[in-house]
Amino acid sequence: MGILLCVVIMVQPAMVVAQNATLKNIIVTNTREDLLIYLTVEGAFRENMETVISSGVPTTFSFFVNLYQKRGFWFDKKISELKILHTIKYDSLNTEYIVERSWDANTQRVMESINKAKKLMAEIDSLKVVELNRLEKGSQYQIRTKAKLRKLTLPFYLHYVLFFVALWDFDTDWYTIDFIY
Repeated sequence: MGILLCVVIMVQPAMVVAQNATLKNIIVTNTREDLLIYLTVEGAFRENMETVISSGVPTTFSFFVNLYQKRGFWFDKKISELKILHTIKYDSLNTEYIVERSWDANTQRVMESINKAKKLMAEIDSLKVVELNRLEKGSQYQIRTKAKLRKLTLPFYLHYVLFFVALWDFDTDWYTIDFIY
């Protein structure tokens, strides 16, 4: 009975911690040719993450952006499905953080400050979702977006040393924005 109680106490904080990440400042706009999205994930960087990242363990955020055409009594039509990856690594030789964003033309951005690197990791700005010529004027559309951070796949022996990495896991809820083009 005592062992079961310890497991429940240890698991419960992880569930509470995993619920804090949210998407904020979601903006859908367009240029002359493209539909764009901007967003920020808040509450993604957990306790101890900076220490582990600064020790050289890379961390990846996944962002999902799906665009659907709403069709009344029929299934919605998927127009676009994007998976965006943001990865942060620390280079201890040069004492700098390297952020890679899969959708960004600048494949790697190098920063000396962890705070600037965290800001870059947590935001998507001016992401092209779809070309406007693929949308029908006057039709109703919906963008659904979400962010995830998954436990790292570590070598077996590191699972015992870095057991707290499991507390990093988060999934935001799906956020939706309806609009008429």
